[in-house]
Amino acid sequence: MMAFGHGKSTPVKAKSAAVLGLVLATGLMSACTPTGDLGPAGPAEQQKLIAAATEVPRLLPSEKIRITVFGETSLSGDYQIDPSGFVSLPLAGTIKAAGLTPTELEGELVKLLGAGQYLKNPKVTVSIIEFRPFYILGEVEKPGAYPYVGGINVLSAIAIAGGTTYRASRSTILIQHPGEEGLREYSMSPPIPVLPGDIIQVPARYF
Repeated sequence: MMAFGHGKSTPVKAKSAAVLGLVLATGLMSACTPTGDLGPAGPAEQQKLIAAATEVPRLLPSEKIRITVFGETSLSGDYQIDPSGFVSLPLAGTIKAAGLTPTELEGELVKLLGAGQYLKNPKVTVSIIEFRPFYILGEVEKPGAYPYVGGINVLSAIAIAGGTTYRASRSTILIQHPGEEGLREYSMSPPIPVLPGDIIQVPARYF
């Protein structure tokens, strides 16, 4: 388990490049597959995804967060969640952050910081300052990893990646969300929202 403390920044470029290489290799091997491993998403699943895009995002491994402990500058700062989903800071120790909302993590940190003799009634805020990137593969001009921004959908993601090639499907898109075991096929209409950490594959169409 790797822990990232306040004031220490661990380089992640090499690790990100390795992950991207694996993702790209996987995507290229399945670029000719017209349907996802998990099959097509029905209307209920599409609506569930649209609803998820409006909810408070849950923290993911490799995201960077800002923790502010009011009145405690030595504890406040920017921290990176490690690949296993943990983050550590002085006095609180190492805590599982992935899967929690920022508010839920605030509550856990308040419990840990207030359990000792050092802090009484600590006030903590947590915000995400760098989301996990999304990956776009397949029939786009510039496949790769791109920074996630709120409100993005598959059409804007494709535009960020330089647009589609002439071989690209115009009706379906394949997406694997964090925690899923494979790609699922979604209709392009209405535009599907993108979530942090999504792997998007633009499949080829039949001629």
